[in-house]
Amino acid sequence: MKQRRTWIRHLSWIALGVGLIGMLFWALRPTPVPVNVAQVTRGSFSDSVIEEGRTQLRDTWNVSAPIAGYLQRVILEVGDRVEEGQTLFQLEPSPAPALDARSRQQAEDNLQAAQARFLAAEANLETARADRRFAEAEYQRYQQLHRRNLVSTAELEQRQNQRDRLRSLENSAASGVEVARFEVESARALLAVTSGQRSEADQPILQVRAPVSGLVLSRYRCCEGSVGAGEPILELGSLDDLEIQADLLSMDAVRLRPGMKTRITGWGGEPLEGSVRRIAPSGFTRTSALGVDEQRVPVIVDFASELERNELGIGSGYRVDVEFLIWQADDVLQIPTSALFRHQGEWSVFVMEQGRAALRSVEIGRRHGLVSQVVAGLDEGEIVITHPGNRISAGVRIRPDE
Repeated sequence: MKQRRTWIRHLSWIALGVGLIGMLFWALRPTPVPVNVAQVTRGSFSDSVIEEGRTQLRDTWNVSAPIAGYLQRVILEVGDRVEEGQTLFQLEPSPAPALDARSRQQAEDNLQAAQARFLAAEANLETARADRRFAEAEYQRYQQLHRRNLVSTAELEQRQNQRDRLRSLENSAASGVEVARFEVESARALLAVTSGQRSEADQPILQVRAPVSGLVLSRYRCCEGSVGAGEPILELGSLDDLEIQADLLSMDAVRLRPGMKTRITGWGGEPLEGSVRRIAPSGFTRTSALGVDEQRVPVIVDFASELERNELGIGSGYRVDVEFLIWQADDVLQIPTSALFRHQGEWSVFVMEQGRAALRSVEIGRRHGLVSQVVAGLDEGEIVITHPGNRISAGVRIRPDE
C-alpha cells in the first residue's frame, strides 16, 4: 500500500513536469506573422501611360498694326466671334505734337520769312514778264526791218536769242513763285498745330480686317492710342482646330505610335476618346518638382469625334489627363505589383499554402501601375502576400491581417 502511494506521487510529479514543459513550449513557440494578402485573378488588363496635357489650337492668327498710327478703341472682346473680312480695328494718322512757346515763335518767324520770299518771287516774275514782252516786241520790229533789208540776219538772230533767254527766265521765275507758295503753306500748316489735337477734317482711316473666321482668343490692346508698326492687337483662332499636347517622358514616348487610341479624362466631364496624331521627333529637358532633369517629348492628340463645344465648354489652354492605351486584353491572369520582388535574379512571390509562406518563382509579362500580368508560375485563385517584409521567408507561419 505504501509502495502504491509512492508510485502515484511519482506519476503526479512526472505529469506536472510534462505539463510545465508543454506550457513552456506553447508560450515560446513563434506566433504567425500577420501579412496582407491578395488573390490571383483573371480579368481585363490594359497597359497604358497617363500624363497631364493641355488643350491648344492647331493654328492661331496674331493680328497686328501694319503701320504706325493712332489706334481707335477696339470694340471686340475675348470670346467674340468674327467672320472673315470683318473689320477688327481702325487706324488713323498719328496727331502732330504740340508746339511750345519757343517753337511757336520760330514757326511764326518762318511763316513771315516764307511770305517775304513769296512776295520777292512774284516781283521777280513780273520783272521777267516785262523783259520778255519787250524782247518779243523788239524781235518783231527787227523781223520787219530784215524783210526790208535794213538789218542784217545776225542782228535778227541776236534779238531772237535774247527773246528765248527771257522766256526761260520768266518760266524760272514762275517756278520760284510756286516754290515760295508751297513754303508759305507748309509754314502755315506747322503753325496751325498748337495743342496736338487732330484736325476736325476727314482723316484717312485704315481698316484692318479679319484674315479668317473664328473667335477672339486674346486682346492685347483695347484703348485708343498710338501704336507702332507690328504691335499685336488681337489673336484669333477657331475651336474646330482644338487639339491636346502632352509632354511624355522619352522612355514612354518610344512606346507610342500614330493612330494609337487614348482616353481623355480630368476635364470636368465624361471620358472622351482620342487618338495620337503626331509624336515630335525631338525632345526637350524639363526639371521636375524634385529637381530632376527629365527628357520630355511633345505628343499631339486629336479628339476622335467632332465636339459640341457649346455643351462641353472645352477651350484652348484647358488642363486634361490623357491615358495612352498601349495594350489591352480581356482575360489576363494578374496580381498586385506589390507582391513581386527579385530573388536570385528572378521575379518571385510568396504564396500562402496551409498557413505558411511558400517561395514561388514567376514569369511576369506587362506591368501597369499597381497590377502586373502573370505569364507562368501561378494559378487563378491562389493567395499571394503583398508587401512582404524581412520577417517573411519560406516556411514561416503566416496569418492574413484583416
